[in-house]
Amino acid sequence: MTVPHANFDLSDPAFVADPYPALAQARGVAPVVWHEGLGLWVTTTHAAANDVLRDRRLGRIFRPRASSDDDPWTVFDWLHADSILDSEPPKHTRLRRLVAGAFNRGHIERLRPRVEALAEELLDAAVARLDSGRFDVIEGYAEPLPVLVICELLGAPTSDWKRLRDWSQAIVRMYEVAPSPEARRQAQQACDEFASYVEELAAERVAKPGDDLLTALVEERDGGDRLSRRELVATVVLLLNAGHEASVNGFGNGLASLLADPAQLDRVLDSLDDEVAVARLVEEMLRHDSPLHLFERTATTDVELHGVTIREGQKVAALLGAANRDPAVFAEPDRFDAAREPNPHLAFGAGIHFCLGAPLARMELQISVRALLRRLGAVRVVEARRRPTFVLRGYERLVVERVGAGARS
Repeated sequence: MTVPHANFDLSDPAFVADPYPALAQARGVAPVVWHEGLGLWVTTTHAAANDVLRDRRLGRIFRPRASSDDDPWTVFDWLHADSILDSEPPKHTRLRRLVAGAFNRGHIERLRPRVEALAEELLDAAVARLDSGRFDVIEGYAEPLPVLVICELLGAPTSDWKRLRDWSQAIVRMYEVAPSPEARRQAQQACDEFASYVEELAAERVAKPGDDLLTALVEERDGGDRLSRRELVATVVLLLNAGHEASVNGFGNGLASLLADPAQLDRVLDSLDDEVAVARLVEEMLRHDSPLHLFERTATTDVELHGVTIREGQKVAALLGAANRDPAVFAEPDRFDAAREPNPHLAFGAGIHFCLGAPLARMELQISVRALLRRLGAVRVVEARRRPTFVLRGYERLVVERVGAGARS
């Protein structure tokens, strides 16, 4: 049997800038194709990606990088091996249950007033330092907000948000296809410093408990055998990493997509008081230019999937950006449609590893995009610089300026 192949080059700047034409071309080959450069199978359709994410024979199998206990990769390894994201049941079930309560809908809604206040504070500062009516919404708004919210949830000092952001960005660069030697060194250092920081914070909670998620995790660690020291640290680091990256990139990518269509922006500005309309807008922001593009699984046995056989030990990656532009599921998938309904995108994944923080991310995005557009009214992009990355897709800079009369009340 002929093996279907994909030939897009993840190191090509043109592909990184706009991967969707190449992903559409690969979709025309087969739902699951072999990528020689990556050395794994990749999905091209919504159905195939969904199946990969849900098939329990395809697991998150972490392969350590360290060769000894004093290897520079040691902390990186256990931060991942002991996290919810890179574990399988029963460990995954136990870890996820310990933090799931903090992300249920009722608890998230109780955070809403604080998230709204943080968004307004950041906008106050951004507007105050506008230069000729322009500011970078990534640096001044999208980046700090989700880190500040996770700090509030965990009980970490909000004054530390920049350090937490920098550590997070250094670690997630390792998720790209071919990180540079300097990126590898920075990731190792960030893991060491981030882990030490969380351990110090946890020690403070032993002496002075608070009404926060970190205190609850410390009590689980010290009150029984349900959470180890390393699992606690790994869980906190994961929550900060995941909570930051998805929200920042989802906001920046989605805002850029919306602002590319002034007529649609006008309709959105007229519907900011409509909760349903804002919720639909956010779902389309997540679908149209997804913040996460590649999520791997490893076959624990031979798996027949959409016409190919994934052998035991082989990897398969769900290409979420390709899934979310599948014309079999989404009409005119390359068009940004703020009112799209239904919108069964896979931006948060699926199956047991479905993003735990999805309710919080959705609320943050709804609040932040509404607050921005209310304060500034019609805006347009005057400078956009993307990250040179594919797996985590986002903007380094997205500078906007007001259009016309400016802010609405």
